[in-house]
Amino acid sequence: VLTYKIAALIKMGLYPSSILALTFTNKAAKEMKSRVMSLMGENAVRGLWIGTFHSMFLRILRAEAETLGYTPDFTIYDTDNTKSLIKTILKEKELDVKVYAPNKVYAIISQLKNNLIVPGMYRSLPHLYEEDKLEKMPRMQELYTAYANRCKSANAMDFDDILLKTNILFRDYPQILEKYRNKFKFVLVDEYQDTNFSQHLVVKKLTEISRKLCVVGDDAQSIYSFRGATIRN
Repeated sequence: VLTYKIAALIKMGLYPSSILALTFTNKAAKEMKSRVMSLMGENAVRGLWIGTFHSMFLRILRAEAETLGYTPDFTIYDTDNTKSLIKTILKEKELDVKVYAPNKVYAIISQLKNNLIVPGMYRSLPHLYEEDKLEKMPRMQELYTAYANRCKSANAMDFDDILLKTNILFRDYPQILEKYRNKFKFVLVDEYQDTNFSQHLVVKKLTEISRKLCVVGDDAQSIYSFRGATIRN
């Protein structure tokens, strides 16, 4: 559906570089780009922004990195890097890894970021502290703060930061949001049932003025609920 929609938009006169198409896997993005090329020819699609949420918003973050206090060549921590840093912080704080299991700490931090909760907000949400106490992890907020500070001082972001920082960029710097609203004349999203709150909000911000948005999805094929995806989007 999106392949033919993109081809139709280009035929209508939209520049490929003004079209943003988002999906969830590199394989799907490559397939979409290949199908558009077979319909329109290689020259017609040069400049198209087709890719995963993370790859496309990473591209924006590298272009705007200095606004957020990073250099454009900031490092991206993968899961192993992230867990290693968490283990280091746990050791420094002399916390029991049987209670503060690194995998569990990582999952909590990931969930917080996908709900756009930064360390400073954590302190103002008492119900989170109550949940931590029930889980026998009352120092979770302290851990999250230390982890975020260490990433920033290392000029690094983790996978979840890509969406979190894009949301912060668009929220706190309206001139940058306006720049990308003007750039993308049409936004298309594949598998919308698998978007989480953070992804949904970025798409909404980019298109709430133009209303030039096309999404496809199937509520019977949702596979990312464990990462916060919700069919309500």
